[in-house]
Amino acid sequence: MNALTFHGRETIRYEDIPEPVLESPGDAIVRVEACSICGSDLHPYHERERGLDHGCAMGHEFTGEVVETGTDVKNLHVGDYVVSPFTVSCGHCFYCQRGLSSRCVHSQLFGWRSQGQGLHGGQAAYVRVPLADGTLVKRPDGMQDETAILLGDILATGYFCARQSMPAPEGVQVVVGCGPVGLMAIWAARRMGAQRIYAIDSVAHRLDWARKWGASPINYLEEDPLAIVRDATEGRGADQVLEVVGLEAAVRSAFELVRPGGTLSAVGVCTGKHLPFSPVEAYDRNLTYRIGRCPARSLLTDVLKWAQEDAGQLATLFTHHLPLEEGVEAYRMFDQKSDQCMKVLLRPGG
Repeated sequence: MNALTFHGRETIRYEDIPEPVLESPGDAIVRVEACSICGSDLHPYHERERGLDHGCAMGHEFTGEVVETGTDVKNLHVGDYVVSPFTVSCGHCFYCQRGLSSRCVHSQLFGWRSQGQGLHGGQAAYVRVPLADGTLVKRPDGMQDETAILLGDILATGYFCARQSMPAPEGVQVVVGCGPVGLMAIWAARRMGAQRIYAIDSVAHRLDWARKWGASPINYLEEDPLAIVRDATEGRGADQVLEVVGLEAAVRSAFELVRPGGTLSAVGVCTGKHLPFSPVEAYDRNLTYRIGRCPARSLLTDVLKWAQEDAGQLATLFTHHLPLEEGVEAYRMFDQKSDQCMKVLLRPGG
């Protein structure tokens, strides 16, 4: 089958690899109808995260049709169209039962194989899904591919980021980073009642998106975000800061922006070795710091209704639609933010 595979720093290939087969009675094989590139795919792409095997199929955002199931799969059948979160989960362990599927004791990330172990990703014609009953969710009739892909990762992540910040209508929220996850965080916070949201980035078209989606944009290359936010809050700082980038400078900026007693909610993939603020700084700020990988499977049903109601708006996030065979160029375009690219939908079928 054809897939986008990793071959070292900034090197993706479109090539033929073996089709997946059932390896366990709980597995399902999904024919990928559509897939996408996520910002977190760029961490191994740039080798900010190391250890990914060369030849591993990339990607963890996909939707498609079940074409084969193991003998233990009870809730899914051949022909079902499904939403997949970006990690697998059993649905039964201590963490799954408490809404933290991202910490399932059997969790694996799609698109991460190291030393021959792990899962190939969904930027391919087919993908094997372990623990299929606990991982996959049947798509409601009429759901668009775009909605299904967003639900499995960045929409759930934006929602998770907003939810754990606990926004209040009378408060001031700041979103650090206006890429796809940042826009999802803006969307979710507004859905939760937030009315005064500032959004920080340096890319003009991303700031335009933030404005259209209900936030006040701040270009940190041209303006001082801290001065603007403090001016809007009688010098205090933001009540909640939603950090979706993960890079050290973004986390430090988020810390500077939050008021004493405020909440910093971080979902950006952290690749640094240390936090860019000290324990005493956090102590002196009475900071509530909430961080971690989104439990996308646990949240799917929570956000399903909102996603269906706003499907038209959410679909516009996909600025480019390409066949999978053009995926190498799609990675370059997405990484460099060229042609005002926000998100790319790829189709293995052409």
